[in-house]
Parts: sequence; C-alpha cells; structure tokens
Amino acid sequence: MTKPAAAKLIDVARLAGVCNATVSRALAREPTVSATTLKRVEDAARQLGYVPHGAASALRAQCTRTIGAVLPTLDNLIYAKATHALQKALDERGYLLLLACHEFDLKNEVKVARSLIERGVDGVVLIGAEHAEELFVLLADMEMPYVLTWALDASGRHSCVGFDNRTAAMRVANYLVDIGHRDFAMIPGVIAGNDRARERLAGVQEALALRGIALLPQHVIESPYTLAAARAAMHALMASVHPPTAVICGNDVLAMGAVLECHAQSIAVPGEVSVTGFDDMEAASILVPALTTVRVPMRELGCTAAQQILAHIDGKAAARMTELAVDLIVRGTTAPPPRVHGR
Repeated sequence: MTKPAAAKLIDVARLAGVCNATVSRALAREPTVSATTLKRVEDAARQLGYVPHGAASALRAQCTRTIGAVLPTLDNLIYAKATHALQKALDERGYLLLLACHEFDLKNEVKVARSLIERGVDGVVLIGAEHAEELFVLLADMEMPYVLTWALDASGRHSCVGFDNRTAAMRVANYLVDIGHRDFAMIPGVIAGNDRARERLAGVQEALALRGIALLPQHVIESPYTLAAARAAMHALMASVHPPTAVICGNDVLAMGAVLECHAQSIAVPGEVSVTGFDDMEAASILVPALTTVRVPMRELGCTAAQQILAHIDGKAAARMTELAVDLIVRGTTAPPPRVHGR
C-alpha cells in the first residue's frame, strides 16, 4: 500500500483559503497575521497533519546539522553525563544538540518533539523504549531518523542503544538475597511514562518471586527523583510495622536520599538496613558509606547514540540495537541483615 504524500504548505494554503506567504507568516506567529486567519491556518494544518520542517521550509534537501534530544526531565543529574557525551560526540562531527524535556508526560513528548522538528533538526534522540504511538507516526511521516536510548526495544521496530533494565535489577535483588536478606522494599521512582523505572521494579519483583520472597505492595513507594522525596519515602518505610532490611532504589539520587534519611534517624546503614542505587553517579562513590549500585556506561551510551543517529542520517549501515553491559558495584551501603550477624 502506497503511503499518502505528506501535506505541503501549498495544501494548507488552499484549505485555509489564503496564500502561501500568509501560511508562512501565520505559522511563524508574525503579529501582522490576524487571530482569525491564524486560527484558519492552524486548523487547516492540523486537519492535514502538516508539520513545518525548519530548514526544509526553504529548501527540503538542506541539512541543518542539528540533533534534537528529548529528555524526561532536566531536574535529574542521571542524564547529565550521557547527554554531555552525546553533545561532545555530535560536536566533533559539526552537529549542534538541542534539548527539550517532557516531564514524564508522553503526550507532551509528542508536542516537544514536533517543536524540534519544526525547528529543523536532522534527527531525534529519545530516552526509553515507551513512547506514544503518535510520536512514532510523526517521525515516520517526516522520515525523521531517531534513536531510543537507556533501554532496549524488544519489538525490534526501533533503533536503540541501551541495556536490559529488568535483568540489571534482578541482579541487585539476587545479590541481596544471596547475602541473607528476606525483607525488602523499593523506591522505584516515577512509574508513569517511565519504562526504565517500571522494568527495574518488575525485575526486582521477578527475582524475589523466583526466590520465594514477596515484595509487599505497601513496601513499594513511588517517588519523584529528589532527595527530599526519597527521604520521605524512606521515612515511611522504616516507620512501618515490619521495616525492611534492604531497600532497592530506582536510581542513585533516590538511594542517596534514603541513606540521608537513615542518618537523620540514627538508623545504621548497612547495620540495620542495606540500600542500593542504580546508575553509579560520581557522588555514589563518595557518599558515606559509599553506595552499592549498578554502573551504567553513560559516556559510552551517549557516544554510541551519536554514532548511531548520524549513521542513520548519512544513510550508512548501522546497528539496529546496541546493548551495553552494566555492572553491579558492591560498596559500603550493603551487608547481611542484622540477624545474620546474630543481632
């Protein structure tokens, strides 16, 4: 079946009953365009599915040498190192990186991705494997190269660079069971619109179930990725009737907040409770005690994503899926539970 041709500016002009120049001025939000005319143009563009492509508005074949990256948030340091590596690798090839965030709202992600496309980006880098189908339709209609990062696409539909979040989380849970823990809790982070957090939670649940251990619903507390929110979650867990001896956190920021709360309550880490993180931020190794966590090769992730998106743009052969290895780094925040020590 032949895919219908993408709508052009002239099609919008015809449907709105205006000239091409008026459409251009309206979509550029020039003040000379009346509110009535602007609405007619916007309605026509929406009806036709027309998306103005920045540089292509003047010359379709022109390359802007700009890549757009859509992050879940700029309020989480976890993404900083990988994004910096992405930027550096793109800069070495003469490309500029534009950033936008959607705040874990997949509908908003479609909006901000559309804005990047309108500004003429040549490709898009996305975080995670879960996205609105509308976004993939938009990218396909615009023939826009893209790469998913921080996760692997099990369907095989999409180009991706990442790692198996579920398997990594299972490794953390199994390690804690192996050293004697049976009473678990988890602060997974934000689950909605976040396949990484959901897969890590699922990995912990699966690993524990296979070892005959239940992760009680009341021992799973979702939390925004801030120290204050993590401290509040840890406070609730340790104040429960049966507090856990091990708390698995969805990332290092959450884990650091959990450890800080234990310090504030004079709860010994790891003497009374073990805490683990995920990502291995620089601060993880200098926390007191140093944080047991999963090391993600963030620089490699960013550099590989840059190579993959540029290969797609250049029409060169590129890996459809690049899986990166992650490691469990055991440090001072984990130890056998109190009863194993005879306490």
